[in-house]
Amino acid sequence: MPARRLAVTAAATVLAAGPTALAGAGSAHATDDHGRASAVVLRTGLDVSLLNKTVNVPLAVSLNEVQAPNSAEKTALTAQLDGVDGGRPFSVLRADVATAKAGVSAGKAEGSTRLAHAAVHVPGLPLLSLIEVEDVTSKATCEAGKKPVATANLLGSVTVLGKKVTLTTGGPTHVKVPGVGEVRLDLSKTETTTRTAAASALELKVSINPLKLNVAEVEGTLTLAKATCESPAAPVTQEAAPAEPSDPADPVAEVTPQGAPAEEGLAETGGSSMTPYLAGGAVALLAAGGGAVALSRRRRS
Repeated sequence: MPARRLAVTAAATVLAAGPTALAGAGSAHATDDHGRASAVVLRTGLDVSLLNKTVNVPLAVSLNEVQAPNSAEKTALTAQLDGVDGGRPFSVLRADVATAKAGVSAGKAEGSTRLAHAAVHVPGLPLLSLIEVEDVTSKATCEAGKKPVATANLLGSVTVLGKKVTLTTGGPTHVKVPGVGEVRLDLSKTETTTRTAAASALELKVSINPLKLNVAEVEGTLTLAKATCESPAAPVTQEAAPAEPSDPADPVAEVTPQGAPAEEGLAETGGSSMTPYLAGGAVALLAAGGGAVALSRRRRS
């Protein structure tokens, strides 16, 4: 009786382990690289020199800058700078709409911006806008396993230093205003790689020195409506390892019970993913049965 119980337990263990092992085969898992995205409505990298360059103030301002893995959104409509206008807050940007969004999901990273009816000012030109735009947007989308996409659009008119200008994608546009300064504009710059994308609606290179008085000289760059992204890594599929062939020299594996079909018949019936586990259960039953027979003969003798 103990031998029979042992045989039943061994067979049940082998058969129960079969489906568990199969469940892990071919499963997909995500990597730790979940992608990235960012967006910013305004970013400045300007140097402001006051009073014949006796005072230098870096004008580094970012409006509505957001970054993800975690989804984020900002909609502030103004950006101010302190310490360059006699101690009073200086308004760098005012807009009716200024939105930046960034989000990352399991298979996609995306950043987007929109800026509408906006005016940008720099120190030294309190009454004259550096640039005015009606509506600009940018968007960068990176999906796992797909080519990233970057788009930037400029809708409506653009005014630079009080002059309406027509921008083209064929190259930069230069605007010169005597006694005020010079601005170079690059329209709708986009870049993509196999996993990244970046889009900027407008990039400006600024050189301002009103009437050459050196009261407030401004040099540097300014970016409007920029979005970037990096694709999440594609899922990797784990392939099931091939089963190792049984050792033909194993004496237990060579035992064939009386009346069992020949090998040719087994080949004709075919096999399935459960065959190795059924065979293992049969081997366990045979081994335990042999032990039971030997134990019975000893008791009789």
